[in-house]
Formats: sequence, C-alpha cells, structure tokens
Amino acid sequence: MFSVLGSIDPVAFSLGPISVHWYGVIIATGIVIAFLVGQREMVKRGMHPEFLTDLLIWAVPLAIVGARIYYVIFEWDNYKDNPGEIIAIWNGGLAIHGALIMSVIVAYIFTKKRNTPFLKVADILAPSILIGQAIGRWGNFINQEAHGGEVSRAFLENLFIPDWIINHMYIDGAYYHPTFLYESLWSFVGIIILLLLRRVNLVRGEMFFFYMIWYSVGRYFIEGMRTDSLYVFGIEGLRTAQLVSILAIIIAVVLIIYRRVTIKNPPRYLDEPAEPKKKSNKKSKKK
Repeated sequence: MFSVLGSIDPVAFSLGPISVHWYGVIIATGIVIAFLVGQREMVKRGMHPEFLTDLLIWAVPLAIVGARIYYVIFEWDNYKDNPGEIIAIWNGGLAIHGALIMSVIVAYIFTKKRNTPFLKVADILAPSILIGQAIGRWGNFINQEAHGGEVSRAFLENLFIPDWIINHMYIDGAYYHPTFLYESLWSFVGIIILLLLRRVNLVRGEMFFFYMIWYSVGRYFIEGMRTDSLYVFGIEGLRTAQLVSILAIIIAVVLIIYRRVTIKNPPRYLDEPAEPKKKSNKKSKKK
C-alpha cells in the first residue's frame, strides 16, 4: 500500500465544518508522549506528580504563541499585508526556536514561584523536549514543508527510506531532501544519549546543556540544506536558525565550564530525591 501512496491529505478528519489537520494531531501526540515520559522521571526524582501538569498548562499555549511570533517576525514581509494569516498556524509556520525560548522563560518563572531549582527541572525534561521535537517534525512532513533542496529519486532510494516517504517528498514535479526526517532521526539519537547520560550522574544543568549543544549542532547543518529558512532581517545568507544554534552552543559550553570551575561540590542529577511529604493519618483525640 505504502509503495504506491501518493500525496497525503493534510486533514486527518472533519467534524462538520471543522477540519482537524494532521499537523496539529502530530504535535499534540508529541506533547502527550513527552509529558508522560517527563512526569514519570519527575516522580522518580521526588517531585510532585502534578508539577509538570501545572507547568504545561502555561508552557504549551505560550510556547505555541512564541513559535508563531518568532516565525512572523522573520517573515513579516509576507504577513504585513495579510494580518489575518498571522493566526493561521494550521498552515504551518511555527518556529521551534521561538517555542523553546518562550518555554524556557515560562519554566524559569514557574520554577522560581514554586521554589524549585530551574536546572533540576530542565535536566529532567531534556529528553522529553527532544521527544516532542522528534515527533513534531513529522507534522512538517505531512504539510510538505521544511524540506531541503532538490534531489533525484535515486538519491532518496539510496537512503533506504520507505517509498511512502519518498513519494510524499515529490512536490511540484521534483523530489526534495527530507530534512524533517534528518532532524527527527538526529533528535531520536539525542534522546538515547540523554537517557544514557542519566546514569553518568552529571552536574545539575549539564543534561539540559547537552541537549542545547546536541540539537543545535544538528540543526545548524540541517538548516543549511533547507529552502525555507528564516533570515535575520532578510539578510540573504544569514540564517536565523544557524545563528541561534551557534549562540546556544556557546552559551551551553560556557555555562558548563563556568559552573564546573566556580561551584564546589555542585548538586548532581542523581542526588537523592526529596522524600515526599506524608499525610498524617492520626485522628485527634476527643476528651
């Protein structure tokens, strides 16, 4: 069936006049799976089961807003005359860097209000962030966006990828690099490495910093293949994602070195979790 599959309908199903797009379904699936993995680890690390739920209530909608604002800012020439299109996120146009920046801001404020170390939470959620990204990239596949330059069908067949992916990369009479797939696979490898790094018992914060480095290295090179890059203030050749990736790598490396040098006996990922508070079952005695 898949070998003869042509274009995939971007609409998953319709409820009367409302069309539910695969793009949204896939992103929502990524969020749910990332949440389940993250919540399980949070409980293991001695945190309240509802902590992540409370965080995501704020982080998810604001991350979507951040992703859209970021995209619109760097594509303003395409939106200034069509302001009604700004909210049309179902047509694509969510920049992952915008979502990440907004999520970090929200998580930092949230953890401060809950008197919880931000880096402890960031370390726990690092694999979950990559899970969401790895799955979410398939939304780009359905929309036939975020692809690379033109290639031959023979090139794609030599990558040993399924025909249904190759067929869907045939867009307007040509085949293109499935850069969504490259980034998704890069993210899945990063997830495995992060899960292994949990056993190494790194200094607090370094799981999250490794995520920043790993994702940014892959994104830098994959971005160079893409044909739909956002550019810094429209300057041709200065791709926004590559610039942000370089900055993220520098920040992460500097913070790792700085914290290793300046903090004596720093807390580590596998430090004993705080014991959950037990409710008292003692009944007050009546006189």
